[in-house]
Amino acid sequence: MADIDLPGGQSTYDVVELRFKNSRKGFYRNIKGFNLQVGDAVVVEASPGYDIGVVSAVGELARIQVRKKTQNFKAHEARSILRKGSKDDIEKWKKFREKEADTMFASRSFASELGLEMKISDVEYQGDGSKAIFYYTAEDRVDFRQLIRHLADAFKVKIEMKQIGVRQEAARLGGIGSCGRELCCSTWLTDFRSVSTASARYQQLSLNPQKLAGQCGKLKCCLNYELDAYLDALKKFPRSDVKLKTQKGIAFHVKTDVFKEEMWYIQEDKANPGSTNFIPLTPDRVREIIRMNKAGDFPADLKDFMIEVEAEIPDYTDVVGQDSLNRFEHVFKRKKKKRKKKGGEQQAQNKGKQNTRNNASPQQKQKAKPQQQKEGQRNDPNKKRRKPKTNNKNQQQVSGQKQNNGNRSKKKTNPNAKQGQQSKGPNKAATGGGKKRTNSNNRNRNTNKPGNKPSSQGKGKGNQQAKNDKKEG
Repeated sequence: MADIDLPGGQSTYDVVELRFKNSRKGFYRNIKGFNLQVGDAVVVEASPGYDIGVVSAVGELARIQVRKKTQNFKAHEARSILRKGSKDDIEKWKKFREKEADTMFASRSFASELGLEMKISDVEYQGDGSKAIFYYTAEDRVDFRQLIRHLADAFKVKIEMKQIGVRQEAARLGGIGSCGRELCCSTWLTDFRSVSTASARYQQLSLNPQKLAGQCGKLKCCLNYELDAYLDALKKFPRSDVKLKTQKGIAFHVKTDVFKEEMWYIQEDKANPGSTNFIPLTPDRVREIIRMNKAGDFPADLKDFMIEVEAEIPDYTDVVGQDSLNRFEHVFKRKKKKRKKKGGEQQAQNKGKQNTRNNASPQQKQKAKPQQQKEGQRNDPNKKRRKPKTNNKNQQQVSGQKQNNGNRSKKKTNPNAKQGQQSKGPNKAATGGGKKRTNSNNRNRNTNKPGNKPSSQGKGKGNQQAKNDKKEG
């Protein structure tokens, strides 16, 4: 509507709606005829100094907002727009906006020190920083003269205190409602109408204050949105406080389903006083029973007028669309499949190698046998690598040599005996399977000391050692 051409050469509406911090808005005159668009920052008159606001409505849309939100608005009394906001004006404005949170916390500490029963909910600096507005809520009247002195000395600005209600506080602070959307009072709702518990009763809602109250602590404003539709629908229903009389007993009204047009009653049974049954009836049948009771006629049983209601059995298996508890197992299965694929590729490669080996000549097969054994030992991941076998006799001799090297000062060894020990090959140790193994210490003693006679077990070894000594000599 801001871009609509006016008929007959009429001039555009010179009043502009500006938005300040949170939900505060005001109307100012564009006397100088600036070309303004929604979202432009402009400098306006204030007392004292100037303030900065953002354009929210221009043209005919601003005229509608003036008629809707204000009464007896006089355009000549409205303050005017000085200029469009420059870069320096906007930077200065942002600098003071950053100080508002610290100022609010400091003012709360001053109020608590003075023992004032008030809650300072918001602070708003003017565009030039010469004035600060403190918004507070309180149940009773508060004497905040001493508080103003403390704030003026601390922040060196002009102080203005404004008392607001809890709904105005929620509108300024904003938030998310139970419906998941932003609060109506902070977005588009401007007038706050009174909400009573009767609007909840007409809509067949349980009177639970936790569910019916909003963030401000009062009843939700949205309870009035559909109230007229419910009132029109309830005109089709008879009065719920009328009791239905039957030969079995009296029936009392329990609840009403407005959308399905059903009225539920509980019938007393004189034969069985403790038994109760819920009986659904249509509004027409309820009116028929009321007419019969006025005429002095009582039906035998209220179930004769009952309607059939299809019981809906909800399925709670996947109410909110959650996954199964074993949803993570599929990931592991996929990983296992990938590993199997890798094993399959290795098997295919091995099969290809086997085929080439089968097709090879017998001479090539003989040459390839030791290579196959080596490759099988290397490529087999499950087969543990074994250490190469060494003779226990050689290990013992090496250990004995280490001991002797460490103890040279104590014992002197014969170098010829060492050479004889080292000349012994592994085949002799391997062939002596039937012989008993002797202790390495005893063996070293027998070989190192020339005066000792060799034992019966090591006669062959001693003779062989003597022969080697003669040859070396």
